[in-house]
Amino acid sequence: MREHDFGGKRSVFVFLVIFLVGWLAHTTYSSLSSNYAEPKQFEVYELENSNKLTGSAVVYNAEKSSPNDHIKESQIHVLKDKVIIDVKDASWARFTDTNSMDPIIDAGSNSIELKPKTTEDVKIGDIISYNSEFADGLIIHRVVEVGEDSSGWFVRVKGDNLAKEDPGKIRFSQIEGVVVGVIY
Repeated sequence: MREHDFGGKRSVFVFLVIFLVGWLAHTTYSSLSSNYAEPKQFEVYELENSNKLTGSAVVYNAEKSSPNDHIKESQIHVLKDKVIIDVKDASWARFTDTNSMDPIIDAGSNSIELKPKTTEDVKIGDIISYNSEFADGLIIHRVVEVGEDSSGWFVRVKGDNLAKEDPGKIRFSQIEGVVVGVIY
């Protein structure tokens, strides 16, 4: 009978040791990885009908590059019977269902684009249409890098819903337009 009691205590002891080793490993990893993580922005929301322990939710909002402001407010006129966007040389685009830019652009969406005049008109976060040497037709993806090399100015782009950047560097001469509006 005593061996059986010892076996039960031994099982509890082994469980506690495994639990403590796991907790210690987690704590160590968390403190080490937090030293290398980028600071996160967050908002705290108070929840209705809640107690002190669970009364708020913290939502982290990592900053992402957004399209730049290519149209001034003074160029947008919302009237009772129409909307006028006062820009010259705008073009219109529709999209095929590739899912590469989900959820911002999908089949059925339309966009308004402006042809950039200089490299200064294309910034990180902008969505551009360009001719690719790796695919037929125009590609519409977000600019994730702007740089310069021995061949001159370039951008790298990536679909919002894709894991990797598009292959190659896109030169200014390949860019057909910068998306300035998406209409659903």
